[in-house]
Amino acid sequence: MATQYLHTSTRRTFLKQLGLGVAGFHLASALPLPAWAIAPGGLLRSVPEAQGVASGGILDFLNTVEAGKLNLHSVMVLRHGHVVAEGWWAPYAPDLRHTLYSLSKSFTSTAVGLAVAEGKLTVEDKVVALFPDDLPATIGPNLAAMRVKDLLTMNTGHAQDTTGKLYEHPETTWVRTFLSLPVEHAPGTFFVYNSGATFMLSAMVQKLTSQTVLDYLKLRLFAPLGIEGADWETNPQGINTGGWGLRVRTEDIAKFGQLYLQKGVWQKKQLLPKTWIAEATSAQVPSKGGKRPAPQNDWLQGYGYQFWRCRNDAYRGDGAFGQYCVVLPGEDAVVAITSETGDMQAILDALWQHVLPALRGVGLSTSDPAPLRQKLAALAFPLPGGPTTSPLATQVSGKSYAVADNALGVTTCSFRFGPKTGEVSLRDATGERTVTAGLGQWTGGKTRFSTGPLKIRPVFENDPAPNPVAASGVWADPNTFVMTWRFVETAHYDTLTCRFDGPAVQLSFRSSLSLLSNAPDKRPVLTGTWVA
Repeated sequence: MATQYLHTSTRRTFLKQLGLGVAGFHLASALPLPAWAIAPGGLLRSVPEAQGVASGGILDFLNTVEAGKLNLHSVMVLRHGHVVAEGWWAPYAPDLRHTLYSLSKSFTSTAVGLAVAEGKLTVEDKVVALFPDDLPATIGPNLAAMRVKDLLTMNTGHAQDTTGKLYEHPETTWVRTFLSLPVEHAPGTFFVYNSGATFMLSAMVQKLTSQTVLDYLKLRLFAPLGIEGADWETNPQGINTGGWGLRVRTEDIAKFGQLYLQKGVWQKKQLLPKTWIAEATSAQVPSKGGKRPAPQNDWLQGYGYQFWRCRNDAYRGDGAFGQYCVVLPGEDAVVAITSETGDMQAILDALWQHVLPALRGVGLSTSDPAPLRQKLAALAFPLPGGPTTSPLATQVSGKSYAVADNALGVTTCSFRFGPKTGEVSLRDATGERTVTAGLGQWTGGKTRFSTGPLKIRPVFENDPAPNPVAASGVWADPNTFVMTWRFVETAHYDTLTCRFDGPAVQLSFRSSLSLLSNAPDKRPVLTGTWVA
């Protein structure tokens, strides 16, 4: 099936539909000034070569990640405090937030550092002393010995990640569940990547400050950095999940990394103690992960306070599917990345292979910024190929179908086709959910659908707001309409295939997560017939 890339004029149309500007898609050298701020609190822009960076290396990085189908959504490269390259693969865009997954942990760690600086706790404090009302009847010696530092370094002593257990007992608070779990090893001696431990840090900050981690960071971190519109998933008790669930923009990730690169100083103010940053980003404990020997493995370089050490004397916060904030102190640089990849190491490999030499000036003497500028301006995910019309479209448009009993609870579906869009609506007991797809192009909107789970629900169960979506559709054949729904403030997308056969229709889902894992989608195939 033939594919085509989103044309620049189409990109501008799409961005206008979302109410976004287009400046963030261009290399700063396309602008008349060598450095500027896009908004109050925004980062300065500059030409790569003006900051000693070879454009060709960044271009090679972009080509490498595309050739490897690593599915980057955005990238931003900072040098000497200036953005020297930035790009978003349409339909992702600068003003959209992005789910950070475990990159959220580094923000939670920062909140703990601020609380330590304010004298509210120390890293040597015992966890049991901070939650006296949630302790089990019997406190074992390992639980009694667990410190705040052990939570920070993923050395709680648990034999496995505790996160799944938090969801298993909805009648019990997550704090109480965590404290009731067996602690098989002496704290400080056994590394297990443990998002439940990060949740406990979030709960700790909330208990000591009477604010969620998000609210606590807004005044102390987000406001000074100019980070606006952040949101964070909460648990049933109203505590930010801590280890996951934060959403911010790509530039916000870059600002966060720049703050750490500047040792906690922002606009001449010390927001975070230099000593905390040194501790948080040092290899406090040996780490585990990855599939390679240590010299080629960025998960075996040590772990700090919710930060990973990297090869090349760098460090990073990272999240599932390739959400990155990479700080390179030796090069005075930061790289922010969002993506949906099944090979996170490959992104870092490309970074070390191409961007790191560019930061070190390799190829600078013959560097030409024009090809990079053109590449960044044209970044886009390929649109599905196929006809945008079918004789069947007018026959099914406006039709309503009664859907057979199914695990999703969908009772009816309907379709509407116009000259430029195709729309599908599904109704269940809670109401109707609709997605409008551009025919052969992206169309932006909002929907109460989300991707992946065996329920039609918002991304955050406690957030009823519709989710931004960009959708595109084509006719795979005269009887089959295929829609791609990109949930542009998450890492994921869905494909919905609608097969029409006379008065019958069959709808099948496929999430990007199931594609990454090479597993079938868990949602049932829906079958419906015309309503007389």
